[in-house]
Amino acid sequence: MKPEIIGAAYLCVASIITFFLYGIDKSKAKKGAYRISEKTLICAAFLGGALGAFLGMRVFHHKTQKPKFQILVPLALLLYAALVGCILYLKLK
Repeated sequence: MKPEIIGAAYLCVASIITFFLYGIDKSKAKKGAYRISEKTLICAAFLGGALGAFLGMRVFHHKTQKPKFQILVPLALLLYAALVGCILYLKLK
């Protein structure tokens, strides 16, 4: 299997998992239950789940007022977009 396919699959799976992490944390916040740490949520974004984190913030209206998340999640998304763009550029070159 091509490395690009593996990389794309990894980013998709990581984003789906991260999206659900944000949803689970929002649900736990509403119930007053034990929460997923902010460190874990940010790390998930930087480990490939940036798109899922961004969408999770928007869909669940979760962590949208925290400056740490307002800066770091879009930064992770931009970094991954740049990485994918560079890879596509080099493949098409």
